[in-house]
Amino acid sequence: MAHKRKSESATKKLRVSLFVSFVCVAVHLGVADARLRRTRSASTSQTVENYDKYYNYVDLTRRLRSYAQKFSHIANLSSIGQSVQGRELWVMRITMDPHTESPGKPRFKYVGNMHGDETVSRQVLVYLVEYLLTKYQEEPRIAKLVNTTDIYIMPSMNPDGFEMSKEGVCGGPRGGRNNANNKDLNRSFPDQYSNKTPNLDSVPEVMAVIRWILDKQFILSGNLHGGTVVASYPFDDSATHEQQGHYSQSPDDSLFRNLALVYAKNHPVMKTGQPNCSDTPDEMFKDGITNGAQWYDVPGGMQDYNYIHANCLEITFELSCCKYPPASELHKEWNLNKESLLAFIEQVHIGVRGYVKDSGSAVTNASIVVAGIRHNLTTGIYGDYYRLLLPGVYNITVVATGYTPVTVNNVQVLDGNATELNFTLEPVVIEPNLAINVTQTTPTTPSAIDIIHTFLWSNDTPHTTDSQLVTSAETKSTPTSLSPEPQPVQPPEFRHHNYADMELFLRKYSSEFPSIAHLYSIGRSVENKELYVMVISDNPTVHEHGEPEFKYVGNMHGNEVVGRELLLNLIEYLCLNYGTDQEVTELVNNTRIHILPSMNPDGYEKANEGDVRGYRGRNNSNNYDLNRNFPDQFATIKDPRQPETIAMMNWLKSNPFVLSANLHGGSLVVNYPFDDDEEGKTRYSKSPDDKIFQQLSRTYSQENPLMHNGHPCVNLYPGEYFTDGITNGASWYNVAGGMQDWNYLNTNCFEVTIELGCVKYPWAKDLPNYWEQNRRSLLQFIHQVHYGIKGNVSDIRDGMGIPNATIQVEGIDHNITTAHTGDYWRLLVPGTYSITASAHGYQPVTTYATVSKNGAEVVDFRLTRLHSEANGLWPSGHQHNPSEEEFESLIKYLSLGQGLEQLVKSTDTENSFRFRGYKELSAVLRGLTLNFPKITSLQSLGHSVEFRTIWALEISNNPGVSEPSKPKVRFVAGIHGNAPVGTELLLEFAAMLCINYGKNLVISRLVNETTIVIVPSINPDGREQAVEKQCTSTQGFTNTHGKDLDTDFFGNASQRLVEPQPETRAIMDMILDKGYTLSVALDGGSLVATYPYDKPVQSVENEGTLKYLASVYANNHPKMHLGNTACSNNGQTNNIPDGVMRAAERQSHMGSMKDFSMDFGQCPEITVYTGCCVFPPTEQLATLWAENKRPLLSMLVEVHKGVRGVVRDKSGKPIVGAIVVMNGGVRVVTAEGGYFRALLAPGNHNIEAVADGYQQQRQEVVVSSYEAASSVIIEFDMDHSIFGLPREFVVASAAASMTALVITACIIWCVCAAKSNRQKDGFHRLRQHRDEYDDEIRLTSMGSKKSLLAHEFQDESESDEDTLYANKI
Repeated sequence: MAHKRKSESATKKLRVSLFVSFVCVAVHLGVADARLRRTRSASTSQTVENYDKYYNYVDLTRRLRSYAQKFSHIANLSSIGQSVQGRELWVMRITMDPHTESPGKPRFKYVGNMHGDETVSRQVLVYLVEYLLTKYQEEPRIAKLVNTTDIYIMPSMNPDGFEMSKEGVCGGPRGGRNNANNKDLNRSFPDQYSNKTPNLDSVPEVMAVIRWILDKQFILSGNLHGGTVVASYPFDDSATHEQQGHYSQSPDDSLFRNLALVYAKNHPVMKTGQPNCSDTPDEMFKDGITNGAQWYDVPGGMQDYNYIHANCLEITFELSCCKYPPASELHKEWNLNKESLLAFIEQVHIGVRGYVKDSGSAVTNASIVVAGIRHNLTTGIYGDYYRLLLPGVYNITVVATGYTPVTVNNVQVLDGNATELNFTLEPVVIEPNLAINVTQTTPTTPSAIDIIHTFLWSNDTPHTTDSQLVTSAETKSTPTSLSPEPQPVQPPEFRHHNYADMELFLRKYSSEFPSIAHLYSIGRSVENKELYVMVISDNPTVHEHGEPEFKYVGNMHGNEVVGRELLLNLIEYLCLNYGTDQEVTELVNNTRIHILPSMNPDGYEKANEGDVRGYRGRNNSNNYDLNRNFPDQFATIKDPRQPETIAMMNWLKSNPFVLSANLHGGSLVVNYPFDDDEEGKTRYSKSPDDKIFQQLSRTYSQENPLMHNGHPCVNLYPGEYFTDGITNGASWYNVAGGMQDWNYLNTNCFEVTIELGCVKYPWAKDLPNYWEQNRRSLLQFIHQVHYGIKGNVSDIRDGMGIPNATIQVEGIDHNITTAHTGDYWRLLVPGTYSITASAHGYQPVTTYATVSKNGAEVVDFRLTRLHSEANGLWPSGHQHNPSEEEFESLIKYLSLGQGLEQLVKSTDTENSFRFRGYKELSAVLRGLTLNFPKITSLQSLGHSVEFRTIWALEISNNPGVSEPSKPKVRFVAGIHGNAPVGTELLLEFAAMLCINYGKNLVISRLVNETTIVIVPSINPDGREQAVEKQCTSTQGFTNTHGKDLDTDFFGNASQRLVEPQPETRAIMDMILDKGYTLSVALDGGSLVATYPYDKPVQSVENEGTLKYLASVYANNHPKMHLGNTACSNNGQTNNIPDGVMRAAERQSHMGSMKDFSMDFGQCPEITVYTGCCVFPPTEQLATLWAENKRPLLSMLVEVHKGVRGVVRDKSGKPIVGAIVVMNGGVRVVTAEGGYFRALLAPGNHNIEAVADGYQQQRQEVVVSSYEAASSVIIEFDMDHSIFGLPREFVVASAAASMTALVITACIIWCVCAAKSNRQKDGFHRLRQHRDEYDDEIRLTSMGSKKSLLAHEFQDESESDEDTLYANKI
């Protein structure tokens, strides 16, 4: 019983225990469930919209990440880039399986908040994201939209601007509208009506969106703004840029209007066309839509960029009158726009869609051409395309390179979902030996560009064979026969052109097409034939900023003539089809194409028609192979440089060529660098740009129906084979001294060599076949100049371009440099690269760029200059003078681009050129002072032997007043009286300056900032003796005493045997004035600029600067810089690089004016020889003036460069007579006010300043070829050195010496004192014992008393030294 109770008790306890455990578990589960519910509730509350607040960047980021995490099966968040201030540009992708790329779904995008203060768009796009995600499983319409569309939503393109904006401000402060660099993003895209390349460095948001647009190939887009309520469609601007009222119609105008109406009609306010905005109450838009340009002109807008540069049609929607309304308005704005936003996305599914394939594989970048609509789009990476079209019937053609075009007629597009139309293309097959008769009017198989041209420029339906469409079924169509109109005009005639014929041909087309064709010569052959170049461009005479330069060179080997004739055909083709053929028009408008038909006209005249593989005429008239005559990287070329080679080298250095082809004959292949090998072996010699060279080569060969097969000349060279029709030069055979390698290694130009056929000089009847085989290749190769990267390198301070800046691509050991205005082009294969831009005096900048196959990527650089302030050249607190900064900008403007050329054109004056004798010359000079007294002063420097005055005319805003702060430039002529051209040029130069002063702002400023001294005739006596039209006569060469004045300038008396001539003395006195910065002397008898010295010296101090100054003159001369300086009358060599040489190399002699100016005037002087004929006919003066006007003006600009400054002490007192040493050599002395100035070549220079009583100062300056003089202020401290040692050391040493002397004196005094005491003691004892010693004293009276004292009373303890001292007392 007890046991039973115990058992029952235990059972009860167990039951209670189990019950308690159950209750605990239940409670725990309940708590957990409650926590879970609260967690879910909290999570839901974070993503559910309340439409009552704006999201700043942090809130926006948090919310978008929350959406992406919660709806990861249909949402993916990513950033396409960053804003100026580093904020991410978030994009939410919403589609089924958003983490992968798959075909079959058109891409759509919305972009909001482009203007940071237009904020409604930002919020409604966040609401749209939330709506699409949360309603995906609830509403079939949303599910269908998400499943069938690849939707991208960017709520804020300008997050920085949003953060700067203020809620409730309807007008919008401009600080929030623009990005953090204060740039309007909707004015910063490349514009179709502007040749200027926008500076994208300051708008990283735009750069990111451009990459995004080009990468994704969107079909339809909406750009959401604020400020009114309307839908605006392309185009946004026009060629005339009228502010309002100009309807700028796009090819898809009807489609754009319909798309805009879809949004507007679903918006309750927009569809009324009456926004009723408070700031524009009367503004109305019919049906709520407007053409962008008709409303107001917006250059650089995003919607036009989408349409022109991508497959995307974009419309701009203005959502609200108030740009940044209170948050309480947001729910209303969402309700107004929700249906419009959804309906507009659905429009991406209208029109035609499908795939383009080649036997099952996708064909990418195929063009989809719709008859009557001059706007094409291209297939994507899967061969898919989406062409938005309104309901109707269309004829659609697919065109792809290497395939037969396919046209399908009567394609019916219905309202609603797109019609599916698939294409299968067949590769083009051309028989290798098929001769094509180009006179046919209807080609059997039109080329791709012909098809595109037909549809782009004709609104008529092409006559094609009818083909019924089977919807949603793949349609394989046969090629259709199209109407030949309008076809590109082909060359009407094919023949061989000898030199005379070719010259007339070129002159004819240059004359008939002056707006796009310009003929010029780069030099002459051995036999004096012109090396003609025809440049074809929409502005052919000048390099346009941002436009690449391309060249073709033919007939380098005189007997290889196909290239010569093809280039003449190409000139004809480009000229005849410009303005009517789209491809030709675009090439000419966007490229400067230089065509040199014959580099070896002499050899051509010797060659024979029908020559297959001979050598007659191959070389030039000196029998040198021009393609073995260029400097080589591996081999030493010992043959003398030929005039044709020199002309080519100078031409290449004078133009910023990007791409080139050298046309040859004898095989059928494209040959690319390198042409030789370091060991001279026949093996692959790889250049750093091997990949791009291969791509360029294939571009040409693949368009040639025979070349790409790789079997060029079966009958001649049966074993020869080239894969894809291309080869590395050295791998084929070794060529040292070739032109293509020299191009690549010494310029920015990438050149390949193209062998055009197996027969070197074919019969004329075969020329049409060569044209047809190469026409597409020639055009496609020009297109390649527009691939890679391009851009501008500019100064961040003033935006001016930086010439000769280096563009470096990481991983490719080959740099290129910017052109004269800072623009550059760098050919690259597709990929991502690290690009660095650097320049002297600037901090380098590195960025990344992704190169696509769709065209050049724009990569601009803005460099920060290492200013004088940064280097400590200016003391703290120094303030720049605004007027001074303005003048510095003027110097930069005149040094870059077309600034100087525009000045030349704007200062044309009426003139009647003639040679004037002394009396008329004097009258002209006096006339200038009488007519322009405020800026001229006439001074007599002295007289000639026959007492004619040697005049000096000063032109300045303060004539006759010394102004050491200004540069002083001297122009002299007539040192040889038989060469009076310089005299006439300087008289015209003086008249031009005076006449334009006060009228031309640039001339006025140059005169105000410069002291100009003109000495037109040093040797007036010789001039009176000279005879016109005597090109080689020496009559008048010397003065009346028969002295060549240019051998009479000696500064040291020891060098002079007789007194100087009076003319010489007058000029020497002027030179010794020592106030001049630069001197330019004009002479005749050659065409070259020379620099010091005339005397034979082993080395020339500061030669770099002197040579640079001469090169500035030569480079601004249209002929001199070419180096063709030979004249029949002087036997001078023709090979003068850049037209500049040291004077002693031309004719060495002592006592020259320029040497005296250098040694005793501290002024650099260059001598310019203006032409071969010393005294040409009067008729040539106008031409000579035109050639020298720009160089003379360039000297007025150049004198303001180099380095300038002031030397003063700490108190600000100027130090006169201080010596400023440049680079340890050239010395200038400070003038009144402590001013100094020196011209220096571009680069880094060390400056040392020395003055008596002051410490030596050192500084470093950076001199630019286009910047005004670097300004420095040198402040001296007092010189505390003594005997060349530091003052502190000398004082300390002196103090120590004085201390030692004092101590020594004290010791001596003590010793003397001690000795004196002992002596006193001795005499004391002597007196005590006087009596005792009287007798002894008497006995020794005959001796010395001193001796007695010394011996009798000597202390035994005394040293020998003391004894000696005592004996001296």
